[in-house]
Amino acid sequence: MDASLITYLVPVTGLLALIYAFTRAQWIARQDAGTELMQEIAGNIARGARAFLRREYRVLIVFVLVVAALLAVANATQPDSSWLISVSFITGALCSGLAGFIGMTVATKANVRTTQAARTGLGPALNVAFSGGLVMGLSVVGLGVLGLSLLFILYSGLDWDFARVINVIAGFSLGASSIALFARVGGGIYTKAADVGADLAGKVYEGIPEDDPRNPATIADNVGDNVGDVAGMGADLFESYVGSIIGTMVLGAAFLDAPEFVAQDAFGGLSAVLLPLVLAGVGILVSIVGSFFVRVREGGNPQKALNIGEFGAAGFMAVLSYFIIRAMLPAEWTATTPLVGTFTYTATGVFWAVVIGLVAGTLIGLVTEFYTATDTRPVNGIARQSITGSATNIIAGLGVGMYSTGIPALILAIGIIGAHHFAGLYGIAIAAVGMLSVTGIQLAVDAYGPISDNAGGIAEMAELPPEVRQRTDKLDAVGNTTAAIGKGFAIGSAALTALGLFAAFMTQAGIDSIDVAQPRILAGVLIGAMLPYVFSAMAMGAVGRAAGDMIKEVGRQFREIKGLREGTARAEYERCVDISTRAAIREMIAPGLLAVLVPVIVGFIDKNMLGGLLAGVTVSGVLFAIFQANAGGAWDNAKKTIEADFTVDGATYSKGSDAHKAAVVGDTVGDPLKDTSGPSLNILLKLIAVVALVIAPLIA
Repeated sequence: MDASLITYLVPVTGLLALIYAFTRAQWIARQDAGTELMQEIAGNIARGARAFLRREYRVLIVFVLVVAALLAVANATQPDSSWLISVSFITGALCSGLAGFIGMTVATKANVRTTQAARTGLGPALNVAFSGGLVMGLSVVGLGVLGLSLLFILYSGLDWDFARVINVIAGFSLGASSIALFARVGGGIYTKAADVGADLAGKVYEGIPEDDPRNPATIADNVGDNVGDVAGMGADLFESYVGSIIGTMVLGAAFLDAPEFVAQDAFGGLSAVLLPLVLAGVGILVSIVGSFFVRVREGGNPQKALNIGEFGAAGFMAVLSYFIIRAMLPAEWTATTPLVGTFTYTATGVFWAVVIGLVAGTLIGLVTEFYTATDTRPVNGIARQSITGSATNIIAGLGVGMYSTGIPALILAIGIIGAHHFAGLYGIAIAAVGMLSVTGIQLAVDAYGPISDNAGGIAEMAELPPEVRQRTDKLDAVGNTTAAIGKGFAIGSAALTALGLFAAFMTQAGIDSIDVAQPRILAGVLIGAMLPYVFSAMAMGAVGRAAGDMIKEVGRQFREIKGLREGTARAEYERCVDISTRAAIREMIAPGLLAVLVPVIVGFIDKNMLGGLLAGVTVSGVLFAIFQANAGGAWDNAKKTIEADFTVDGATYSKGSDAHKAAVVGDTVGDPLKDTSGPSLNILLKLIAVVALVIAPLIA
């Protein structure tokens, strides 16, 4: 098959993803939205989410235009680059922002329709919630593949050498990374300021239930689920998705200088460059097929239904990738490339690298489930420690988070060694593509969680029958687990993507090796290892300050609005939404500048020092992100374990008990860890690596 034909077929798969996402969005819009009160509550949530995105995007437009201008000026006279890198940057930013907007808009429609569907049964509710998540997932992969492939077609048609084409396309990943960072940090600050404020002001200080309509912060809390866990997570995986593809394309381009490979290749030496795009395109089709297997009957297990769809898609993708790789790559070739030297590659070896990526992502998700799901030993251990107070609850949660880094680190280490053994550095990069190839359905399963959470909140505020809340709670409990698994998967994919981009940077910058015995490189490693801690401190501090403002506002309303405590007056929800919005926009700037400026400054001091920084931030950031995400997830489900009546030594502890109050404190501590600073570290790793890759031609 001609290389140009494949190049034109790949964007068709991206277009199919967007068309199918549109049909699911239309189907959701046609579902019953429930009573007038339910629609009013959902309308408040949707307006709050739109208001946040409008204000966030106004700030980001200025940032994108300024950075695009700087990129154009810096690259205009470079022989290995072009001012068109700014076009790639703007396109990546637009695609990332659009994916988040589409996903969040549909999620705010799906939440109330999930609530209404739950009035008839568990199966219909799961179908609506999962469809809402599927729109997010398919929008991400569709826009990612469509944007990348169209830019590739555009630049390949110019009179450029191939290295220049890949350099300029890298701007797409930088644009995606920039939006992802602000979306994840800003959305995370928003959602946790509202969540922590609502929990402390409502359940601890005022003694009212979760999602009680009397709590002024309740609407802001539900808005936060959408801007943080839907739009933010979508932007996160969009960045990983395109970053892994671009990193692999850069390393695949090295084979163009290998005569044996070019002579055997049916695509003129381009097969290794086109392969990640083809795998991503096929992964879109597999994700769509896998979505049809997510079904549950009344009384069934939603987790099992979601697992069938997700893991089934991963298995099907592994089988298809074998035939795709064997059809595209030569059976065996020897090439001498930077960093690796002379290495004998095989198509089968590349296939095993893809399988390693798929298996590693799945295993990390399962390990995450063990440490964070209800009814597991680690989570029950935290619940048990809650009986003796908040201090022992927090100590136990910290311990679980620390323990949880061990197995994922070993999985990643074995995966890196295995992928390199089979296909060198190209194997590590293609393993990341394999892990992310079915992002469409993986993100659908993840985004399903906040939609279900919102559905439960709407059921509570609309005072629907208890069986409705029971069904939404069942979906929400599974959603907490899928969200934790999704965070583990996102961290694992970030690690492999960052390593692939790291190798691509070293190739582009002409760095042969990183010798940590050199003082400047060791200094770079230390600076890189420090960044995740300072970055997390900024995010945590922002949540604490915003939550404090939220608690004061809730207290003021209870004092000054007559009848609010009795439920005869309406809370001023808009004031709390505005507090979270202003705090998120204000506080996201400093972490964003830290991530962008530090690698640029270090890179222009010494490119080898920047290599050390990349090594340090990757290792430190991956482990710290796993710790934060799993500790927070475990605290959350420990609280839910007690709320479902937790029996120890013949005594039962439930909502309102001292053990529950201790668990609420632990959950509140863990909230910003698992939803703000922890997930944001994924983007920090990738953004710094992408910035390094983009400036590589300038410092080489």
